[in-house]
Amino acid sequence: MARLPRPTEAELAILGVLWAKGPSTVRQVNDALLSTRETGYTTTLKLMQIMAEKGLVTRDERDRSHVYSARLSQDQTQRQLVSDLVDRAFGGSAAALVLQALSAHPASPDELWEIQRLIEEYRSASRSDAPSKTSKPRKTSGEHHG
Repeated sequence: MARLPRPTEAELAILGVLWAKGPSTVRQVNDALLSTRETGYTTTLKLMQIMAEKGLVTRDERDRSHVYSARLSQDQTQRQLVSDLVDRAFGGSAAALVLQALSAHPASPDELWEIQRLIEEYRSASRSDAPSKTSKPRKTSGEHHG
């Protein structure tokens, strides 16, 4: 899948509404945004039109009120943003990102448990995906290699 442009803070707020509520009209998105920020309907409309042009959202034009949907899931968008951040700010090092994240925002015991679980899951998957290494047979007592 082609990488989409990085959403701005305002676009992420709109995507957050679409991820939470599913396909929505501009009015529905604007009403949801009003609970956390002051924004006008025309501003929301213009942002969503720009987002459609960028490919961040899709627009269903079958009804009079156009219905917008997030093009990528929240997980896909977050992965893309994190991947970009790791490359740009941490020289491609996921470890450096995690260490900075944990020092900037300490994790709760539950979050640390979840991080540990994910690391173990990743290790298990890496072991099963890794091609088996051909190693020289070891000499054992009683064996002669001539």
